[in-house]
Amino acid sequence: MIVTVMLVFGFRMARKAPGGDGGVTSGLKGQAAPDFALQSLDGQTIHLSDFHGKAVALNFWATWCEPCKIETPWFVDLQKQYGPDGFQVVGVSADEGESKDDVAKFTKSMGVNYPILLGKEDVINAYGGVQFLPETVYINRDGKVVEKVFGLKGKGEIEDYIKKSLGGSPVAQVQK
Repeated sequence: MIVTVMLVFGFRMARKAPGGDGGVTSGLKGQAAPDFALQSLDGQTIHLSDFHGKAVALNFWATWCEPCKIETPWFVDLQKQYGPDGFQVVGVSADEGESKDDVAKFTKSMGVNYPILLGKEDVINAYGGVQFLPETVYINRDGKVVEKVFGLKGKGEIEDYIKKSLGGSPVAQVQK
């Protein structure tokens, strides 16, 4: 029952999102994605700029988030499928109060095959804050935000965003 209420609330909030576009907001769209330095589960400092030249799905999630548990296996599959084409999923844990070990245990149980970073409030705020989870920012190979999407989307929709991100900058796609 609680999960149903959370999903319905998340869906309603997505529909009321700025821009009224069902969960896609354009506040960052077309702009350079803010760089950051976050610690990975293995203790390395990772910057967004480390992935320059790749399309990135920057996925904000949490261990307690039921919709996140649904989409994580999809991101695992899509990383396998599109990784060779220059695509990279980067997970950012938005867990508060969970230990690094708890996050690592969760990601291992989900078979995560992409970097997981421990989120910080300043990084989350740089991306416009997280209204609810999951939230994914799709970034093209040029480092520009293609889309910012929140709430659970279908695997096909996620794949469409990935393809859009792999296509390059939005300007390059305009026909003259």
